Amino acid sequence: MVTFTRTFLLLSFFSFLFLSSNAAAQVAAEPDTSDIWDFGGVGTINFSQVSLNNWAAGGQNTISVLGIASFHADYKQGDNVWNNNLDLTYGLVKLENQRVQKSDDKLELNLKYGHRTSEKWFYSAQLNLKTQFTPTYTASRDTLISSFFSPAFVLASLGMDYKPNDKLSVFISPLTGKFTFVQSERLADRGAFGVDPADRDILGNIVPGTGEHFRKEFGGYVNVRYKNEVIHNVTLQSKLDLFSNYLMSPENIDVNWENLLNFKVNKIISATLFVHMIYDDDINVPIDTNNDETFDAKGPRLQVKQTLGIGISYSFE
Repeated sequence: MVTFTRTFLLLSFFSFLFLSSNAAAQVAAEPDTSDIWDFGGVGTINFSQVSLNNWAAGGQNTISVLGIASFHADYKQGDNVWNNNLDLTYGLVKLENQRVQKSDDKLELNLKYGHRTSEKWFYSAQLNLKTQFTPTYTASRDTLISSFFSPAFVLASLGMDYKPNDKLSVFISPLTGKFTFVQSERLADRGAFGVDPADRDILGNIVPGTGEHFRKEFGGYVNVRYKNEVIHNVTLQSKLDLFSNYLMSPENIDVNWENLLNFKVNKIISATLFVHMIYDDDINVPIDTNNDETFDAKGPRLQVKQTLGIGISYSFE
């Protein structure tokens, strides 16, 4: 599986280079005085601290840091458009008398090529990859929850992209492959993230190394992107992904919805509010069925994550 992962990453990298060389060749063949590439990005580091001394109400000393970065490289010439986005998030938190723990971790790469067919419509192809940087463990650090490429979700889509303006993009694909990779043998044997679990012997014990590392789905996909300064110095960036598996329970829609509000105080200081919601009926999470504060079952549930921070922000074009 490690070899397959490296091969996939290499193929993605060389595909990026190939498309870039094609774009460069087209520029050489068709000279254009206008700028055809737009590069930019924004990075934010948020800090939080709680310090208590003789505090009667109790509590814990806490310090946390969260880094968020987003980069884009967009190509546009004639009827051809190529959008590349890389989103990175990583956070750490330290509670009093406890180890440093990870609070957030995301790596997302999105590549989309479009060819204009009318003023607002494009034939489009899109490749999306989502994974994380480092392993995640339970609070006691005795159980692995996730790690790099465990999972990794890849969406490869063909469809039409509706772009009425620079703020909104609605990509509709009736032909989408969704691929789930679980590189870790431990997680694959447990059947994490929807892959088939390992076989068991006659005593019911897991047979190590027999779990599946790969799951494939085929279905329809809708991808909505919206970015706008809703009021002065307040920018909303929203991403909504909807996927239906034609081959199994197509009525169960996988939902991934991310919303980022950026409040710009001045050129350096900013505040961010991030809300992330996920629903995937193939991913089971711990459930407390009788409300006794003990997880006694697993099943699909709406997953919600929210972060709020104030920190230092820097953007470039």
